[in-house]
Amino acid sequence: MKAKFFVVLCVSAALTACAGNKSEEVLVNTNQSAQAAYNDAKEILDSGLYSRAIELLKAMESRFPFGPIARQVQLDLIYAYHASGDVKQCLASIDRFIRLNPNHPDLDYVYYMRGLTNQKADENAFQEFFGIDRADRDMASTKQAFEDFKILTSTYPNSKYAADGQARMVFIKEKLARHEMLVADYYSRRGAHLAAANRAKYIIEFYRDSSKVPEALQLMITSYDALGLTKLRDDAKAVLALNFPQAEMPEQSSN
Repeated sequence: MKAKFFVVLCVSAALTACAGNKSEEVLVNTNQSAQAAYNDAKEILDSGLYSRAIELLKAMESRFPFGPIARQVQLDLIYAYHASGDVKQCLASIDRFIRLNPNHPDLDYVYYMRGLTNQKADENAFQEFFGIDRADRDMASTKQAFEDFKILTSTYPNSKYAADGQARMVFIKEKLARHEMLVADYYSRRGAHLAAANRAKYIIEFYRDSSKVPEALQLMITSYDALGLTKLRDDAKAVLALNFPQAEMPEQSSN
């Protein structure tokens, strides 16, 4: 009985393997050249059928693992994963491409796509649809996106993607400053004035060109005042008055 059961399992496994091979043949015609197969996959990709394009490109990657078309297939897979919203697979494909092709002429594009994908990772569809501010959420991917665009703009300053990367860095810095301000306000409301002051100081040091600097200085003034650190409070007041004369000066509880 056991022997019969073993035979059934073997036959089942063989049928499964045959089905898998047949499926692979359907995806990529074995009589096609690499260029012809790529042209078919690219046409599907350009039409916006990303799931189907990913299937074809992955099959091509398995069948034609070497040569210039193999690199182009990997680049197109990066785009297809990004366009389909598959952040995890996109980042994995990007990191693999960078590791295997450290001197590829299109690395500027790859770093640009990594920045876009990390930026996308922190987006919230619910937030975008309903206009809910989620600047209080974890910003790890947004910070990584900033680093990706920084690599792009510093390593490839003449890239056609550099200008957009620079603009996105400005946007991200504003977003990160807003996040830090929310955290600083949270500490202030809980009476953790030193932590609040340190967060506000961080904004001034690292996001000095953001719109949150006046607010950060105001929070530093109230926090140092609450701690009785009059010298630091007065220094913050002087900076606020000099650089933002129109900003409201916070009330103080100590002299």
